Formats: sequence, C-alpha cells, structure tokens
Amino acid sequence: MRPARLFTTAALSALAALVATGLAACSPPDDPRPTIVVSTNILGDVVGELVGDQAQVVTLMKPDADPHSFEISAQEAATLRGADLLVSNGLGLEEGLQQHLDAADGVPAFVAGDAIEVLDYSVGDAAGMPDSHFWTDPARMIDVVDALEPVLAELEGIDTQDLDATVDDYRSQLRALDAEMTEAFATIPDERRALVTNHHVFGYLAERFDFEIVGAVIPGGTTLAAPSASDLADLVDAIERTGVPAVFAESSSPDRLVQALASEADVQVEVVELFTESLTGPDGGAPDYLTMMRINTERITTGLTP
Repeated sequence: MRPARLFTTAALSALAALVATGLAACSPPDDPRPTIVVSTNILGDVVGELVGDQAQVVTLMKPDADPHSFEISAQEAATLRGADLLVSNGLGLEEGLQQHLDAADGVPAFVAGDAIEVLDYSVGDAAGMPDSHFWTDPARMIDVVDALEPVLAELEGIDTQDLDATVDDYRSQLRALDAEMTEAFATIPDERRALVTNHHVFGYLAERFDFEIVGAVIPGGTTLAAPSASDLADLVDAIERTGVPAVFAESSSPDRLVQALASEADVQVEVVELFTESLTGPDGGAPDYLTMMRINTERITTGLTP
C-alpha cells in the first residue's frame, strides 16, 4: 500500500503545479498605463474626459457622497500612495480624506484649487476663508483644465497629440456650457437673482453670473457645520425681506433643514433639489459634470423665474 500512497502524493503535487501554472497563464498582465487617483467624483469625471483610455483613472469619492466627509478603504489608500499622479480639489474640501492626502507626500500631485482665482466666503461662520466650490463656475473649470493638461502630458505612456485633441474638445464643451448658463440666467429678473441653499456652495456661480447669496441653512462652508436657532431666524428674515420664491437643497445632503426653513418663513417658498457637490450614478440624473451643471442651471432658472 505504501507505493500507491507515494504515487498519490506525487500526483497531487503535479496537479497542484499544473493548476498554479494555468492560473498564472490566465491572470491578466499588469496594466501598463499610468494610474491617476482623483479625490472627488466631479474632478474624476473631468480627468477621465481628458485622458480617455490612456490612463487608469481611480476616483475615490463614490457617487452621491459628501466630499467633506467621505472615507476610503485601506486598499484605496494603498492605491493612492502608489499612484503616478494624485488629483485633488484642495481648499479644505476633502476633510475626511486629508490624512491620506498628507500621507502621500511622495506622489506627484495636482491641486485644482491652486490653478484658479480663489474666492473667500463672504457670509456665515466661514467668512474670509477660501471657498472650495469653484466648479460651480465653468470658467474656473476651464482654468483647471488648462493647468492640468501639461501635468498629464508629462506622465509616461501618454500620447500628447491625443491628449491635445481630447483637452481641446472638452475645453470647447466647457465654453459652450458657460454660454448656455449665461443665456439661461439672463432670463431671471434682477429682483429674483438671489440664492438660498443648504450651505454656502454657490459663491463662484454668484460672482460669475451676478447672483446675490442671501444665505445658507448651514452657515459654514462645510456640511459638517450645523445651524443655530439664531442662524435660522436670520435666514428667515432674509428670505422674507428679499421674497425669494425658492430655496435649493443639495442632493448630497438631507433637505429636512431646508424644508423646516421653508415652513417657518411667512412666504411661499419652493424647495428645489440641486446636484452641487457630488455626481450621481448612471441613473441618478447627474452622472457627469456637464449634465450636472445643465440640470442645475435649468432648475435654478425655473425656480427663480415668475
């Protein structure tokens, strides 16, 4: 019986070796393309449009997430530290991710907030601090694209001629978006060009398209802040004074506070949902930056037009 047992052991060893060899042969080779890790899904969409299939674009922020508070897994953190390029928003937006961004100090990085003319919050608890929500102004997104192109061109494996073509095309789409928004907002009467939202997210849009920021339910520049009773009272006074017909709730944040505010104000106020800080999944209504901005433009225009 002993020889038979030895034969069985040898056969099993050979079989295991064959299986291992077969699995190795079936395993896909490492992707030779550069890896670009992007913090937010808005910037992830833009980077993907620019590089196409020339690079692996890994977006850390999931659809419908809050950029101020989302977290990543240990595997995603390792991918971030091993990236060929790290693209982030900056200006204090990625509060829940900042420790990982700081830990990746050896990774080449592009911070979009460094490429624009930064506005400070003008009202609320965050007044005087940098406003991180620059993407509400498509002209500033063009500035980001212009600054990002040469950084992408330096990545090994990127065809610069293909990159030039995709960047030119996307830049043209951003210019078209800016023109569409200008035309749409021009139909809103001057006395109705006022915005109230969950929190201060429209400073850049207001400057670019001549709106007044009446206030925000959450007084700071982050959804992690919370309003006090006096904040709500002041905002109710502002709404009654200006007579705004609508307040705007962000899709990434609960709108219960906005609903409560609307019910407290002694005026008819409609609550309109916008996509402001996060893209959605494919079926959520705002799967990409251009679509998000067009939907928001239509909803703001409709909400504020008699």
